[in-house]
Amino acid sequence: MDPEAFNAFEAEGWNAKAAGYDAFLAPITARVVEPLLDAAGVRSGQRVLDVATGPGHAGARAATRGAQVVGIDVAPAMLAIAAERHPELELHLASAEDLPFEDGSFDAVFGNFVLLHLGRPEQGVAELARVLAPGGRLALTVWDVPERARLQGVVLDAVHEAGATPPPDLPAGPPLFRFSDDREMAELLTGASLSDVESETVAFGHRLLSPDELWDGVLASAVRLGPLIFGQSEETQREIRAAFDRLVEEHRSGDGYELPVSVKLGSARKPGS
Repeated sequence: MDPEAFNAFEAEGWNAKAAGYDAFLAPITARVVEPLLDAAGVRSGQRVLDVATGPGHAGARAATRGAQVVGIDVAPAMLAIAAERHPELELHLASAEDLPFEDGSFDAVFGNFVLLHLGRPEQGVAELARVLAPGGRLALTVWDVPERARLQGVVLDAVHEAGATPPPDLPAGPPLFRFSDDREMAELLTGASLSDVESETVAFGHRLLSPDELWDGVLASAVRLGPLIFGQSEETQREIRAAFDRLVEEHRSGDGYELPVSVKLGSARKPGS
């Protein structure tokens, strides 16, 4: 894996997918924000950092708690959406792996799904710990494994069933579900010299009217799945879609579909007063 190539692909992809993410995935990921802020201990009067802020949902919620919020993202288009909707946020174009802030600058740090998009997750978490003040908490979310997080799982399982492999122009990245494992998440956090590690699962259902709604939404809002699917032959693409439709049908509920969403939330404290 080339971390630089992966990070460049992610930054370019999220810049291109900002509107699609905002329309489809952001309302879903926003449902995890309150538990995320609770795990980070966000409260009034704190200076806090929202990592990979995207359209600014988490930062805006933190601001309603009375916190002074700084948000970063690698995608200018994401920051543009956040700035237009949430002018109260201080926003910067920056990577979690190289933060432009002094040591101990923030009372709390949180990142909603940022770990999945870092070529060097250990370096990223070390940076988040560096800018966290002693006694402050860091909280991070990742998608759970596909067996439990079916919103993405049905797509990934369909790709697997069709025997599709990544096209050569798709940069390899870290294992998608490495930090869905509580032990791996704990080792990542303690490896950054953090303590008092906690882990929880946030689960809920997401209702859809049709398989097309999920198919189109995921392809419009996920950076790596589109190139993975569209990089296949037309026959393989048809096989993926057929498997996807069958897997989604397993979640039919009345006149629509109810797909389980599962998220892992890890948090830890920086030692000190």
